[in-house]
Amino acid sequence: MLRGVGFALESGELLHVAGPNGTGKTTLLRVACGLSQPEDGDVLWRGQSIARLGSEYSWDLAYVAHDAGLKGDLTARENLRYAAGLRCTVSDTDVTSALTTLNVAVCAELPTRALSAGQRRRVALARLVIAAVPLWILDEPLTNLDAAGAALVLELIAQHLAAGGMALVAAHGELAVRSGRISRLELS
Repeated sequence: MLRGVGFALESGELLHVAGPNGTGKTTLLRVACGLSQPEDGDVLWRGQSIARLGSEYSWDLAYVAHDAGLKGDLTARENLRYAAGLRCTVSDTDVTSALTTLNVAVCAELPTRALSAGQRRRVALARLVIAAVPLWILDEPLTNLDAAGAALVLELIAQHLAAGGMALVAAHGELAVRSGRISRLELS
């Protein structure tokens, strides 16, 4: 159970939420997304309660959970088109560009059940490229990625921060992001 946890994020800032398994990292992220309600306190976005903002807040964030959230029988392209299409009109060019950015364009027409865990993670993270929102909330984004994949994701986060975005990231390991302000919240 989380008690007494508070933080603020500003443009260009990443908050690294760290701590052992079971300390509430995912719970904190789910509360920050509005997927779970805090027992006490409030989550504010631009000075207003996210409970009052409703969908206005959800349009400003992209959440990639620990589970990739992909449908195994759909292709990588179909999964990305569907997920991104829930928030905006998405062209095939947008989808191809996002898959290319994450170095999984070669997997575009394969069912995601046939992809490696790292490839599935990259497809899930490709949603961030299409979303174009100020707040990224990421739960263990480097899970199942090889060194090149991890470096690519850290570079995408750095670019997001450099463009004025914000990131709330739960991760066990260090986050060597080359730009932006990084602060750390250690849960125990």
